[in-house]
Amino acid sequence: MRKILLAIIFVAIASFAISAQAIENASRKTLGYISSSGTVENASRSTLGYINSNGSIENSSRSTIGYITENGRVENASRSTIGYINANGTVENASRSTLGYVNSNGTVENSSRSTLGYAKGVNQRHAAIFFFFFFNAK
Repeated sequence: MRKILLAIIFVAIASFAISAQAIENASRKTLGYISSSGTVENASRSTLGYINSNGSIENSSRSTIGYITENGRVENASRSTIGYINANGTVENASRSTLGYVNSNGTVENSSRSTLGYAKGVNQRHAAIFFFFFFNAK
């Protein structure tokens, strides 16, 4: 019985850890969290918005604030292109100039390759969307 209880506790802890991964700045201060379902939270765990499986991005009131297409084009609410998230983790502005990188190891870098933060375990697109739409949110 004790082994079963420990297994259940382990699964519950693992599920929580998988369900929300931290976004941190370069000093390792937590900026927010993104769950596997796409819920975006600030460091205090208040909901900032949602990254939906259909590509829409919503604020905490469920108003659409942007989109990400299957090919990685990032659009604002008016469907104007504001940037791109390439399959290799390169993040570009609408003019295709490199803004930075979301590396497969979770490191987020600016265009000069200086570390801006960390998003270990976070989907690369979700990490880039956090910085496009939620970085300055309260």
